[in-house]
Amino acid sequence: MAAWTWRFEKADGTEVQPALEPEEFTTQGDAESWVGEYWKELLEGGADQVRLSEDGSEIYGPMSLHAPASNPPEGDGAEDADDAETKA
Repeated sequence: MAAWTWRFEKADGTEVQPALEPEEFTTQGDAESWVGEYWKELLEGGADQVRLSEDGSEIYGPMSLHAPASNPPEGDGAEDADDAETKA
């Protein structure tokens, strides 16, 4: 049976110990769901990015745990909401 595992890294690729220790997952979906649920705790614990592996072979990564920079800061974007209503 395949074992899906995460590697936790700083932004420069240096491996770090995660704030929460995951088990080995039996499916890619389970592994991805776990990161989706705990990414904030992992980020607060010092991990900036993750890599997913199946039986030791990297599947993808690095994947950032930081929110995308394209999101407007909170409190901003009120004009955009007004514009969307007038265009609808």
